[in-house]
Amino acid sequence: MEVCKLKPATKNYIWGGKKLKEAGKHSDFDKIAECWELSFHPDGLTLIDSGVNKGKTLKEVVTNKDLGNKVSKFNFFPCLIKLINSEDNLSVQVHPSDDYALKHENSLGKTEMWYILDHEKDACLYVGFKEDANCIDVKKHIENGTILEKMNTFKVENGDCFFIPSGTLHAIGKGITLIEIQQNSNLTYRVYDYKRKDKDGNYRELHVDKALKVIDYKKYQPITFKDDVIGSCEYFTSKKIDIDDELTIKANEESFVSFTVIEGNGKVDNLDFIKYDTFFIPSKKECLIKGKCSIILTKID
Repeated sequence: MEVCKLKPATKNYIWGGKKLKEAGKHSDFDKIAECWELSFHPDGLTLIDSGVNKGKTLKEVVTNKDLGNKVSKFNFFPCLIKLINSEDNLSVQVHPSDDYALKHENSLGKTEMWYILDHEKDACLYVGFKEDANCIDVKKHIENGTILEKMNTFKVENGDCFFIPSGTLHAIGKGITLIEIQQNSNLTYRVYDYKRKDKDGNYRELHVDKALKVIDYKKYQPITFKDDVIGSCEYFTSKKIDIDDELTIKANEESFVSFTVIEGNGKVDNLDFIKYDTFFIPSKKECLIKGKCSIILTKID
């Protein structure tokens, strides 16, 4: 398999905005909440957008050899990469651990990380509890619609990064564009959704009882990483890399490499790229990036 440009699956959730479409993302939707840039998940498969396999899903084309040795230890593709743009607040939510999700949902849990790409003035994220909490108190605040008062509020700046282990209560506020690297899971328990109704006039489903069983009630402790690593767990390692002129990216036999351009434009080998384009490098292949740009690179370590 050759190095290829990817075409994301797009989602039009009720909180989505216009920033991704204005940046050049193609969709039949008026607004785009999420672009699933690298996805093997059945809820939104990424397509190949270059070369002989253009139009096919990445999942149907890649081989185990293309994915690399470390990916073969999983019985699933380990990660999922999204671009997210919020015109409104996302629900307050939590993702269960693998152990809980596999036992009760026949699914994986979800650990994730966010890297802020753009934001409106005073835009915020809500991540974890300010102080140690307990189930009874948290349930009361959920029922009263005051759960955000228990949570940390972070005003964001471009380049801020947040690592969010499973069990961490969290919400993306309105006016934010970010890249999310996460486990390959689409399992979410909502606890509060601002009493919004969907396009059909119905309240979106909440999962309070399930959420209360999986929430980590300890005070949130931010996690940071060394050097250029912005997030790492067994399912992904991501780095931010700035390129002044050109850089060769190599994928070794252990893992594929995927990267999303977050600033700039140029070429990947003979393929043009603009901001927010994503590429896939099979194991044991390489490519030359030419241009002044910044990328978020993800692989399995």
